[in-house]
Amino acid sequence: MTLHPIDTGFFKLDGGAMFGVVPKSIWSKRHPPDERNLCTWAMRCLLVEDGDRLILIDNGMGDKQDAKFFSHYEPHGDATLDGSLKKAGFSRDEITDVFLTHLHFDHCGGSIKWNSARDGYEPAFKNATYWSNEHHWAWATYPNAREKASFLKENILPIKESGQLKFVGLQPRTLGPGVTPINEYFRGFLPGFEVYTVHGHTDAMMLPHIQYKRRTVVFMADLLPSIHHIPVAWVMAYDTRPLLTLGEKASFLESAAKQEFVLFFEHDPVHQCCTVEMTEKGIRLKEVFPLSAL
Repeated sequence: MTLHPIDTGFFKLDGGAMFGVVPKSIWSKRHPPDERNLCTWAMRCLLVEDGDRLILIDNGMGDKQDAKFFSHYEPHGDATLDGSLKKAGFSRDEITDVFLTHLHFDHCGGSIKWNSARDGYEPAFKNATYWSNEHHWAWATYPNAREKASFLKENILPIKESGQLKFVGLQPRTLGPGVTPINEYFRGFLPGFEVYTVHGHTDAMMLPHIQYKRRTVVFMADLLPSIHHIPVAWVMAYDTRPLLTLGEKASFLESAAKQEFVLFFEHDPVHQCCTVEMTEKGIRLKEVFPLSAL
């Protein structure tokens, strides 16, 4: 197995929304905003190469929306999905699987593109199976008012219409006698590739855990957007259930410290990976490094 970071460019989001109740006087020292209070974030995906399988985890925001939409997020940078795939030695037609952690536009927008006549949409990965789960698909296709602006029908519905959509079969995670399971897991997608769900950011977001070079690499999606979100109380205002996120982060980070997980960041604009450790102040950053350092 080989893992390839796939950069699709940068975009901007409101700093206050990204750091929730943390005061600007504190978060701005770590991630300075621009004059509009916007901070730059990456849209970093991950390509899993294993035998005849090429699995792309998430795919950025795509380019289907109009100028007004993109003016809110200011996509920028030289990296593109196609350019990054080419750098890794592949093209989008070689992708066998597109694994979607969740269906917010900055994670799945590259799934669908305009057709040649620009009067309809078609899959951007014509030979791939697209993977979601039934819980999250239902949540995204009948969106609540809070998340409706992030679940764009043109990014989502054409996936099912194409006939290329499949759902992973999630099972309750065993937490012990008498304990109601919150998370779910999935095994069998690929040897060494397991999926766990979290529900604080959005319903049934999936976090791939990948066994790679004797380490567990975890694709963090929006549970931990960046190294700045490692402190448990640093929770995004975008999260639908922030108190649940607090619990999910605490549980995950404890496991990450004990088992020395490698955390792969989708949105950190500088750092690809990190490890964490237990300190007197709780779980904190241990070291940062590129995925290629493994």
